[in-house]
Amino acid sequence: MLYAVWATDRPGMLAERQRVREAHRARLRDPGDHPVLVLQAGVTLDETTGAMNGTLLVVQAETPEAVRAFVDGDPYVAAGVYGTIDIRPWRCGLGPLSELSS
Repeated sequence: MLYAVWATDRPGMLAERQRVREAHRARLRDPGDHPVLVLQAGVTLDETTGAMNGTLLVVQAETPEAVRAFVDGDPYVAAGVYGTIDIRPWRCGLGPLSELSS
């Protein structure tokens, strides 16, 4: 199953985001023994300033609980960067990930 993870930063967290960004990115590339595969990842941007203000992930996992556990172990979560995190089952209707959707 595919899941979309939409995480929005708390206000004023840009410096903290930048401080732990490389640890966050390294974990997305190599989650270790966690049963979650990160397929797509990117930063969201403030439409006025262009500053980083959140994260959008597309992941593959067996359960939403596995996704939640994966996200809860993220360096941004540990540093208190995210204000909200929304995890939803997602089906790709068009594009290279559509063959993974059932």
